[in-house]
Amino acid sequence: MKDVDDRRGIAIVGMACRFPGADDWREFWANLCSGIDSIRKFSDAELLRAGIPEKTLRRADYVKASPVINGFDLFDAGFFEYSPREARLMDPQQRILLEEAWHALEDAGHHAGSYDGRIGAFMGSGGVVTSYLLAHKALQRGTTGGIEHLANDKDFVSTKLSYKFDLTGPSLNVQTACSTSMVAVHLACQSILGGECEMALAGAASVRVPQISGISTARATSCRRTGPAGPTTPMRRGRCSAAASGSWCSSISTTRLPTATTSMR
Repeated sequence: MKDVDDRRGIAIVGMACRFPGADDWREFWANLCSGIDSIRKFSDAELLRAGIPEKTLRRADYVKASPVINGFDLFDAGFFEYSPREARLMDPQQRILLEEAWHALEDAGHHAGSYDGRIGAFMGSGGVVTSYLLAHKALQRGTTGGIEHLANDKDFVSTKLSYKFDLTGPSLNVQTACSTSMVAVHLACQSILGGECEMALAGAASVRVPQISGISTARATSCRRTGPAGPTTPMRRGRCSAAASGSWCSSISTTRLPTATTSMR
């Protein structure tokens, strides 16, 4: 087998994530190794308090469970220089991506403001229209280019992050449905190899609002009633992946392998 050319190698130097049952990548890895099921099951009382109609709970195709994440409704607005009003209007996907991208840089041992080089950003978020926007009718009265628009449209996720972190590398909003984060990583690697930046942040977020809500498994949807689905679950009637219905966020920092190796010495 031909040896890999180190000059074209890419190293992951920092990671951050928030998944159901895991607030960071170390906890996430521990859950994977232990085979822990992080799907949360809801009681009827919980769902009723969350505003789910009683008639919905009686539906045969309604599953009273969903992947949820901690702290989706929390945000240090002052740290990221947002006003309280802006923070309330902002889609949780954008808030959490800011937090996890910052953590990914910290995990890499770097600070955006003092890094000697260009840092690119390749990010995406779920939904053409965010569930947060749909769940809050007051946000729907905003105007094009207003705070409500900029805080909830997926087309501003990466560029807003670059602006807040004062990044000088390329910034690209990525949206390829369930493969968004994987494509973002690919684009980040290509950007580094092409000399567009020395480091890149890549990642995506999908946050479902409200969090306390079950999943509809009606026919012709991508959800199943018979339990958790895996990547190799047969696509039979009523049996297909429900991963897109949950909430999660991940971000990584990448750079050239020789650069990462030199930094470790």
